[in-house]
Amino acid sequence: MNSIYGYTKEQLEDYFLSKGEKKFKALQVFEWLYVHKNSDVDSWSNLKKELREEIKKDFSFEVPKIIREERDTLTRKYLFELQDGEHIESVVMFHDYGISICVSSQVGCNMGCAFCESGRRKKVRNLEAYELVTQILEIENNLKERISSVVIMGIGEPLDNYDNVLNFIRIINDAKGLAIGIRHITLSTSGLVPKIYQLMQEKIQINLAVSLHAPNDEIRNKIMKVNQVYNISQLMRAIKDYIAVTSRRVTIEYVMLKEINDSKKCALELANLLHGLNIYVNLIPYNETSHINFSKSDAKTIKEFAKVLKEQGINVTIRKEFGGKISAACGQLRSKEVEE
Repeated sequence: MNSIYGYTKEQLEDYFLSKGEKKFKALQVFEWLYVHKNSDVDSWSNLKKELREEIKKDFSFEVPKIIREERDTLTRKYLFELQDGEHIESVVMFHDYGISICVSSQVGCNMGCAFCESGRRKKVRNLEAYELVTQILEIENNLKERISSVVIMGIGEPLDNYDNVLNFIRIINDAKGLAIGIRHITLSTSGLVPKIYQLMQEKIQINLAVSLHAPNDEIRNKIMKVNQVYNISQLMRAIKDYIAVTSRRVTIEYVMLKEINDSKKCALELANLLHGLNIYVNLIPYNETSHINFSKSDAKTIKEFAKVLKEQGINVTIRKEFGGKISAACGQLRSKEVEE
């Protein structure tokens, strides 16, 4: 049985039309689920009893369960147990402008980035759209507050789960869904070039973030397996085309790894690679994990790296560190649960 939380409004319209009903019933269902946060079908008073019974028969309303929560000053991390017993995690970050959530898109990940805890445990399966949507619903219910921005940057490669992720975006962006503004939704990819081209044709104004993490193929081949399939030259061409087609700025993510990619030479090489593009660079202090032998660049090195980029005319920020005192590195909480 399919979860109702995985259906876009348009897909629900098709469902009601197939039942001989008016398609505006889909709007009513969306309002109950996402505006009123009410999944008790028997209380949906503007739908006739016979139709409510059909809905209960045709759809599941199950949601993943929060089984563990860890807290830091400005961060909470949640571990979910899915219906098949697998685990995923989400991270909530509190900012002065609102609350953001980083959601997972797969159980495990096959990208195999050497520094990433998620990739240490291989992909088991894609998440269904409802398993992405309900991460937000369950955490909003836990917090009793509204999530204002979403980053698809947790466990998994979002573009490797393309259709489910796109449906998720449509549901949470819908005005009668979770009504999260499209420009408050960020999708992060390790660089699946064909999927970037597919995404640019969707003509949705989300934020695209590309995990580059190296200024040349020599370094990137060592730390990111995806580069052996789609190298930096191919990736940069896709980024340029994406900017041209969408007129959207692209974020370049660059995790700072001590004595790997944090030298002044790397900074100059990165600046040359990105010169003239409508991008900005987000330097990310590495979240260390006991299972992986990489270290975080020290604060002085990160500042010097940023200074070089700025001097070369590159827009750059240093990401504020969240969750350093909890298992906030992507995949850490899931790994902890599996090992226990």
